Amino acid sequence: MRLLLVEDDDHVAAALSAVLARHGFQVVHARNGEEALRSLLPADNEPFGVVLLDLGLPDQDGYEVCGKIRKRSSIPVIMVTARADVRSRIHGLNLGADDYVVKPYDTGELLARIHAVARRKTAGEESAPAPAGGLVLGPVRIELPTRRVSVDGEEVQLTRKEFDLLALLAQRPGVVFRREQIISEVWRTSWEGTGRTLEVHVASLRSKLRLPALIETVRGVGYRLVSPSA
Repeated sequence: MRLLLVEDDDHVAAALSAVLARHGFQVVHARNGEEALRSLLPADNEPFGVVLLDLGLPDQDGYEVCGKIRKRSSIPVIMVTARADVRSRIHGLNLGADDYVVKPYDTGELLARIHAVARRKTAGEESAPAPAGGLVLGPVRIELPTRRVSVDGEEVQLTRKEFDLLALLAQRPGVVFRREQIISEVWRTSWEGTGRTLEVHVASLRSKLRLPALIETVRGVGYRLVSPSA
């Protein structure tokens, strides 16, 4: 995912960019509001998935930049600032920010928030092709509204977390989901201490669905769903 980092402090930006890059993000750094807005102009590059917007910019207030971004794009915006008072947070959200992170922040929490706003955006874009709420992947049918799963017409009983995990992967077949992202979306927590739980749920899904190759392990990264043949 491409991410636009709007931060005037080069040292802060370099450190954060390094962390984000280690987690698979392609970071573009803008040092002020005008540079950020130019970066969002239509181009041949892959669109940005998220904007991390610092409020203390040298050329214009971050709130003003957020308002301009929202007028031209629905891209998720996370405000990152030292302003911790409730009024500032409310003002930012009213301008169209999707989330608000106060410095100093925990890196794991920031990553979880990035994944969360990106997934909300993606889910909204991908809901139209499945009006009936069903996903069909070869012999596997996933009914999102009723939370039912069947293989070759035979219903399979899944736990709540097993269904949530399968539904997450199935909405984007072939796309690799990082372990941290899955934990954030399905368990609503950080990666630490939850890795073994994820592995157990993946193994259980493979067994219950009788399709061990359905969920592929991408070594050192995470998992992806491989659409089976009908």
